[in-house]
Amino acid sequence: MKLDIYKIDGSKTSKKAELSDSIFAIEPNETALYEDVRRHMANKRQGTHKTKGRSEVTGSTKKMYRQKGTGNARRGDIKAGILRGGGTMFGPQPRDYSFKLNKKVIQLARKSALSVKASKEAITVVKDFTFEAPKTSEVANMLSSFKLDGKKVLIITSETDMNIFKSARNILGVSVVEANKPNTYQILNADMIVIQESAVSILESTIQPKTEEAAA
Repeated sequence: MKLDIYKIDGSKTSKKAELSDSIFAIEPNETALYEDVRRHMANKRQGTHKTKGRSEVTGSTKKMYRQKGTGNARRGDIKAGILRGGGTMFGPQPRDYSFKLNKKVIQLARKSALSVKASKEAITVVKDFTFEAPKTSEVANMLSSFKLDGKKVLIITSETDMNIFKSARNILGVSVVEANKPNTYQILNADMIVIQESAVSILESTIQPKTEEAAA
C-alpha cells in the first residue's frame, strides 16, 4: 500500500510512503479488536469501589426481639441488610479488573485497527517535522491545513518530541504518541491518524518484528 506524503502545511510532496499490507491491509479481526479494547478499558479501572457490609456498620448486635411468637420475620440484630442503616448485601468490594491477553492477539488487534483506519482513508503520512519551541498555534495550523479542526487526531512521532507534545496537549481531542507505543484503543478512537514519515517503519517493526516477516 502506498500513501502520499504531505508537508505540515497540507501540500503534497512528490514522495510516497510504502505501508506494509500485512499490517495496514489485513481482514480486521473483530474479536481481537473487542478483547484488546476491553483489556485497555479494564486496566484503567481503579477498582476502589466499596460498601460497608453487616459486620462493618455501626449498631448493636443485640437480638431485636424473640425468635418466635411476635408475628414478625425472624431477625438478628439491627445491622441486617433489609433494615434502614444496615449493611449492604453483596455490595461492591475493592478488586483488580485488569487482565492479560496473548501477545499475538494484541498484535493482531493493532494490525486490525490500523487496517480499519487505512480502509477508511483515515491515515495521513506527513514529512518529519518539529518545532523550535512549544507553540499550540503550530499544531492548530497543521490541523486546519488538513481540515481536522474539532476532530480526534492521533499524531504518531518517530521519537519523543516534547515540543510537539506540549504544542498539542492543550487542543481538545488531539494526542501525541511515539511510534512504538500506540495501542488498539488509541488507534480506533481517533478520527484521523497523522504519522511522521520516519515513524512508519518504527510502527511496523513494533507491531510485527522482522523475524515474523521472514518466517512468513
